[in-house]
Amino acid sequence: MQRGVFDEHNQPGDVVGVTELAFARISPKWWPANPGAALVIPRAHHENVYDLPSAAGHAVWDLVQEVAVAMRTAYSCDGISIRQHNEPAGDQDVWHLHVHVFPRHHGDGLYERHRHSRWVDGPERAPYADALAAELELPRTLI
Repeated sequence: MQRGVFDEHNQPGDVVGVTELAFARISPKWWPANPGAALVIPRAHHENVYDLPSAAGHAVWDLVQEVAVAMRTAYSCDGISIRQHNEPAGDQDVWHLHVHVFPRHHGDGLYERHRHSRWVDGPERAPYADALAAELELPRTLI
C-alpha cells in the first residue's frame, strides 16, 4: 500500500496504529480460524528484510510487539504467531516488507489452513481494527 493510497483491499479504517517509521493495520486477507490478523509495515519502501535499515527494522519490531500484546487483550486469544516472508521461495507475494501478526486459538490449525485464506471486505475488518486500535492508543492516520 502506497502512503495515502487506498483501494478495495486497503482502507483508512484498517490502520490501527502509526509511529514515525512504521504502521500497523488489519490485514485484508484472513485465515479461517484467525480473524483480525494484522500487518506491521515500515512507512518507507523496503522490499524485504535484506535491505531494511536498522532503524526501520527496530521500529517495525517494536510495533509488532505492541500489536501482539494489544491483540492478546483485544481479541482474548490464546496466543500470537508472527511471520515475515522474503522472496518467492520464502512465500513472499507482496513486494513491500510486512510482518504478519496472527491471533491464535487452541486447535485453530493456522498452518494447515494457509492455502484457504480469503479476502475480507472493509466492514468485516472494521470491528477488529477498532478493537485493536483502542488497545494500542496510537494515532491511526498515515499522512
